[in-house]
Amino acid sequence: MSCPSSFTPPPVATNVPEIRVNGAPISADDVAREVQYHPAGTPQEGIQKAAEALVIRTLLLQKAKEVLAEGDEVLSEESLLSTLLEREAPAELPSDEECRRYFDSHRENFQSPDLLQVSHILIAAAPDDEATLQRARQTALELLPQLQRSPDRFEALARQFSACPSKETGGNLGQITRGQTTPEFEQQVFALEAGLANESIESRYGLHLVQVDRKIPGIPLPYEQVHDQVAAYLAEVRQRLTINRYLHQLIDEADIEGIEMGKSLIQ
Repeated sequence: MSCPSSFTPPPVATNVPEIRVNGAPISADDVAREVQYHPAGTPQEGIQKAAEALVIRTLLLQKAKEVLAEGDEVLSEESLLSTLLEREAPAELPSDEECRRYFDSHRENFQSPDLLQVSHILIAAAPDDEATLQRARQTALELLPQLQRSPDRFEALARQFSACPSKETGGNLGQITRGQTTPEFEQQVFALEAGLANESIESRYGLHLVQVDRKIPGIPLPYEQVHDQVAAYLAEVRQRLTINRYLHQLIDEADIEGIEMGKSLIQ
């Protein structure tokens, strides 16, 4: 489906007064065009978010043109904004002591991923096709007792019944970690213990008869191995707080009409 070459802003559901930022206008049409980028629970909430975003952008562009070297003004608006923030709200790297303290307080977040060696038989069925789904459930109910009686038949039954390409290897999916499969399958399969699951698992692809061939829990990682990850995370958090303070400073110093800015500008 092709998109139209020009965008017509949606109608603004609530009357929006013209906003001025140090005398520069932000019209209701500007807000209407921006609303699509700010999902919200109500039209008014979306309008408020969109208007705040435009006020912040206007303030930053005004400040960039004020404090940056004249030659920098040939940059795009995005480059101007990033250059301004690098200068006015520079990133501050955490110390090794801060990183280690965070690591010690959050050790459960730093371990190797759980690893499963899994085989499955996929009985295909679309979730919105109730008739096919019922037939798939019936097939699963018929196959599961056979597998429980004769686990060594798993490969043969996978080759015969599975709709997944893995049937060519007897249903073997190999080793998987979280994030490699669909969320609804992953949520259920990682809760299983080793062996044949006593119920089928439903996913967007149909029903899965699952056998966990091996389960290897994640192990804690040493600080030295995750130091860079911890430092990057803490630096990002600190940078966001620094930018937030800088934006509040700009707002406090500015003459803003037509909108009351929220207290939390960056989530």
